[in-house]
Amino acid sequence: MSEPQKMSRLGTFEKFAARQKELGINLPIDKELEVEGPLATSIQIAGHRVGNRFAVLPMEGWDATPDGRPTALVHRRWTRFGESGAKLVWGGEAYAVTPEARANPQQLCANPDTERDLTALRSSLLKGHRSFGDSTEDLLIGLQLTHSGRFARPQGNPVPRTVYSHPVLDSRVGINSDSDRKKALLSDGEVDDLIGRYAATAAHAQNAGFDFVDVKACHGYLGHEFLSAIDRQGRYGGSFHGRTRFLLDSISAVRSAAPDLTIGCRLSIFDFHPFRASDAAAQAAKKRVGEAIPSPASPFGATSSGLDLDLTESSLLLDALEKAGVTMICTTAGSPYYNPHIQRPAFYPPSDGYRPPEDPLVGVARQLCATAELKAQHPGLIFIGSGYTYLQEWLPYVGQAAIRESEADLVGLGRMMLSYPQLPRDVLNGRAAKRSLICRTFSDCTTAPRNGLVSGCYPIDPEYKRRPEAKRLAEIKKLSKDTKL
Repeated sequence: MSEPQKMSRLGTFEKFAARQKELGINLPIDKELEVEGPLATSIQIAGHRVGNRFAVLPMEGWDATPDGRPTALVHRRWTRFGESGAKLVWGGEAYAVTPEARANPQQLCANPDTERDLTALRSSLLKGHRSFGDSTEDLLIGLQLTHSGRFARPQGNPVPRTVYSHPVLDSRVGINSDSDRKKALLSDGEVDDLIGRYAATAAHAQNAGFDFVDVKACHGYLGHEFLSAIDRQGRYGGSFHGRTRFLLDSISAVRSAAPDLTIGCRLSIFDFHPFRASDAAAQAAKKRVGEAIPSPASPFGATSSGLDLDLTESSLLLDALEKAGVTMICTTAGSPYYNPHIQRPAFYPPSDGYRPPEDPLVGVARQLCATAELKAQHPGLIFIGSGYTYLQEWLPYVGQAAIRESEADLVGLGRMMLSYPQLPRDVLNGRAAKRSLICRTFSDCTTAPRNGLVSGCYPIDPEYKRRPEAKRLAEIKKLSKDTKL
């Protein structure tokens, strides 16, 4: 492979273009930013005027109370999302529809005070938005509804609920015997009950004043795993119709329970085989480059090799989602658990990760190009793209070009919102980006929670720099420094 290069080495347009040519990719990019350009234009979504083309993507928090309620840190994060100036907030947070559905014991989840909690979070976001004198009339706020499925850890230890047996992923979550597999596998009746949980949580979101909900189908979680459940028996597996039934039935239930809500879907439009750090010899040499683990399971949106794109079923699913009344698609890919370089291109891997087997720019281009292809095929849907944060200083230049060339409708920002939430505001006001705040994909926002620490940007955000967890994180990173490039 071509050795990855740090983005800091691509400081001119010419160097960035040359690197793209060297890698054989072609990201859209403008040479100049326009204050009143594509990123500043409004867009109509389900009859609602959204004031600009920046979107805040949902992230999984690790800083709620043990019963799933927001803490001061959660409210601070939502306030900062409001301060960002972005006019679409895609959930801000992954909200588990039951306590058992959480991916960690400090994730927000449905509880007896759900409606009050959501009302308060929305108020924090609105307060942050108004603090800059911004109108909230053109602001669209949603909530991501999730079930962690195979990756459920509601008390810290794995309590997987699976859709089908996977020869590689089972052992990663402690499924090592037939009895383990039987215990983990969700029955059709349990799936029916979960659909009701999605609907009930959506109704709470509607009552709390949210504009839309996201029925999540990405990153290896429950809604995503169903899409590859070719070997599952019963109503929720096998054929394409069976594998998409959970997602479509959940959307139908949400629409019935909360008819005033717009519905979106964050979708892993493709997936690859699981990856792992390379063999012992390479580990000893401190390489730990990721390598694929072939398995008979067929990833959704991939070729039979499990290592290249086939968007045929992805496009068919988008047809079905549009017919079901879904308005927005937030594109993403893969999983943070088993192929993070596909899902979240980064130069530095998390402590439990591996060195990317490709230049992360290739991963960015893969996501952006797949989004552009599907958008061209489905002009009736609104597409929010992902994967932009790795671009760092070049982010707004690529985002502006993507909107101009109709390769996406909005530019979605995830990790960047933790380090530099006001990037959209600065770009839209013609101010130069603050280099000291730009996310450099150190992966501390993943390493910290994977080790039981609250989520946040420890290298850049002063609030987290001075927290006691910062010292523990430094110790963890020192012990695992061989995972760095």
